[in-house]
Amino acid sequence: MTSDNTVRSRNSGAARRPRADRARQVADVLRQQVLSEAFGTGPLPHEDVLAREFGASRNTVRQALDLLRGEGLVRRVPGSGTLVAAEKVPHGLNRLEGLAETLHEHGEVVNEVRSFGPVRAPGAVARRFGLPDGADVVYVERLRRLNGLPLSLDLTYLAPDIGALLEPADLAHRDVFRLIEEAAGQPLGAADITLEAVNADAHSAAVLEVPRGAALLMLERLTTLADGRPVDLEYVRFRGDRLAMRGRLLRDLT
Repeated sequence: MTSDNTVRSRNSGAARRPRADRARQVADVLRQQVLSEAFGTGPLPHEDVLAREFGASRNTVRQALDLLRGEGLVRRVPGSGTLVAAEKVPHGLNRLEGLAETLHEHGEVVNEVRSFGPVRAPGAVARRFGLPDGADVVYVERLRRLNGLPLSLDLTYLAPDIGALLEPADLAHRDVFRLIEEAAGQPLGAADITLEAVNADAHSAAVLEVPRGAALLMLERLTTLADGRPVDLEYVRFRGDRLAMRGRLLRDLT
């Protein structure tokens, strides 16, 4: 049983928390509500309502909304309140799919092939493919747009025998996963991924139309065929203001 003194101690500790900490706490919950379209097309609840819901002051709520405005998720419109300003599309992490397959419900994905052709594989890339040092691979760079807006910059290395069977014109209109499966004559099997936050370098910023140093989501993905052979190594930079990664994890204690 918790004593009254313990409860009072906990409450007083919460009261002493800096407003910035409370604002981040409120912003985290509101951010998820915005991304899940909990507010529909209407405005967010009034600051007084949010203050009561979170047990926070109006100043704390205002600071939380300022954080979301800074992220470009909401905007303040005089006479209308706080409105959702931008929609982030969800990118699932539960299935191995190409971008167009993943986002087919959210619009049209169009690829701009910026570079295509054989290159000498960097040592680290050759080792990931199980190739000897100095081996060639096929390098592809694509800008990918969703409904006309820049979404990701994809830098891809393909196993040489697979890449040699692909054409830039095909890559402009189709996901590379489908093309790989057709070229290999077998389905893809699995992928190892790493997801991290990076800042936009000058090249990425110009291509993705974001300020230099803007936050990007960086996905590294090594994809193998059903027989286990690695054939595709990708470094994908997503605009963090236009995409959210989502997944469902199961706890296995065996």
